[in-house]
Amino acid sequence: MPLLLVLLIYNFLLPFALLVLLPVSALKMRRRGGYGAKFWQRFGFFDKAVAARLESIHGRCRWMHAVSVGEVNVARKLIRELLEAEPDIPVVLSVTTSTGYAVACEKAPPGLTVIYSPVDLALVVGPVFARIRPRQFILVEAEVWPNLVRCMQRAGVPVILVNARLSPRSERRYRQFRWFAAPVFGMLDRVLVQEPEDVARWEAIGARPGRVLVSGSIKFDQSGQAASSPEQVVVFRALLQQAFSGPLPRVVLAASTHPGEEEAFARLWTGIRQDFPGVRLLIAPRHAERRAEVSAALTGLGLRPALRSTLSAGSPGAQPPDVLIIDSTGELRDWQALAEVVIVGKSFLAKGGQNPVEAIAAGVPVLTGPHMENFAALMKLLLAADGIRQTTGLEELARLLPVFLEHPGAAQKMASLGKAALARHAGATQRTAAVLGLTGGDAPPQG
Repeated sequence: MPLLLVLLIYNFLLPFALLVLLPVSALKMRRRGGYGAKFWQRFGFFDKAVAARLESIHGRCRWMHAVSVGEVNVARKLIRELLEAEPDIPVVLSVTTSTGYAVACEKAPPGLTVIYSPVDLALVVGPVFARIRPRQFILVEAEVWPNLVRCMQRAGVPVILVNARLSPRSERRYRQFRWFAAPVFGMLDRVLVQEPEDVARWEAIGARPGRVLVSGSIKFDQSGQAASSPEQVVVFRALLQQAFSGPLPRVVLAASTHPGEEEAFARLWTGIRQDFPGVRLLIAPRHAERRAEVSAALTGLGLRPALRSTLSAGSPGAQPPDVLIIDSTGELRDWQALAEVVIVGKSFLAKGGQNPVEAIAAGVPVLTGPHMENFAALMKLLLAADGIRQTTGLEELARLLPVFLEHPGAAQKMASLGKAALARHAGATQRTAAVLGLTGGDAPPQG
């Protein structure tokens, strides 16, 4: 189907879709705290400060788009690389969600301007494009907005999709409606994919042959990322010795847990801890503000929990707890470095899972539950390398955890295989930045 006909159908249906989705979007916005005074950025209206900043970089910046927190974290890594390589080319980062916006603004470098993404209506994206007039437009992982991309294409601005992600479900949908999807994906000048097998998949749904390149996964790329802080690890070792009134214990860490999982892991731990007197359980809830809820749940099981937030180096020790709740933020990487085994939360009693990359990169054995849907590509990579163990549920976890503790050498071998598998993606950020540098001019990229 011709692109113009696709755009005609899309622009006819989009206003109705927006009206249908409006109640759900409003509810989410209210739940997440809304967009505040910046809500009107979604329709191309900016306050004086932001408008002046955009005017100052008009025509000489890159425009990058990321949807929410996951994509924003990928974008931040890439933006750092780009600004280090080409500090004279500023970046505008547009985001969709308020949580993504907050993460994007946190410690934003001087060369970065963060805005909310414009609604993909032709009457909105045209004026926003004219205000920014980027030299390059970069989409992160997914969501190719037809009107915005068409606006770039007509102006001769290269459009590159980086760290491209295509779930099996999305691929089936795009193949089913290829007549509609192919002209849209055909507008992309480059598609940078994470795995070699992704090349054929993207070409099958409309990306132009020769324009799809393998760059690796920026999300899995640990090169240049801060490892655990040796100074912080020393402090945490002292806190563990203080909390448990003795030598440094072996640690099992349940990381980024969700409601119900804390009780489940504590029950499991109660059943096996007599066989492992030198091992201690730490639980790090995904949301630290749940500390009182988690503490009450563990107390209800007859356990004696303690909060990490109540511990400070050198403070008098109390009676050793049964479980230490890590209710602090920004410390999980360093606590994981001290663990002998990490259990991934949101993968047993909730769906989606949490990211195991930091633990894998630290060389720590990792156990997950059956629900790691949000990290399907990563799990495929790690499982193929025997670098992680995915259980069928809590019963299998109860059988496997003692095995890992009894045979630390075998568990550590698995951890080493996982770390080696991640190394395949080392340098993905730099490779992506290099391609963006090559496609920053007026000429279209060569296949």
